[in-house]
Amino acid sequence: MSQRIDTVHRYLEGFRRSDHAAVLACLTEDVVWNIPGTRNTRGKAEFDTEIENPAFAGSPELLVERTIEAADAVICLGAGVGFLREAGPFRFAFNDVFTFRGDLISQVDSYVVGLPPS
Repeated sequence: MSQRIDTVHRYLEGFRRSDHAAVLACLTEDVVWNIPGTRNTRGKAEFDTEIENPAFAGSPELLVERTIEAADAVICLGAGVGFLREAGPFRFAFNDVFTFRGDLISQVDSYVVGLPPS
């Protein structure tokens, strides 16, 4: 496994545990997180507020189905479950594109599609 793929897996594990320090350690200071149609964050401080989004309770379950690395990017495809405070369980498929600068993630582009309840 490459260093960058290892970094992405540490980042995802940090989200699974709501471990802010673990997630933030994987990012550049000026990191950008784009979630089309939902939110764009800039910098670690803003990113930190989304690790435990107030609309959700607890930590998400995240299952990575495929990881692809090319040039300065790592792409993860997978599925997950979160718990929305107002609506209950939320199943989703995701595709995250992680762009690297050196050994750290400088940009995350997250594409999330809601799935029907199981």
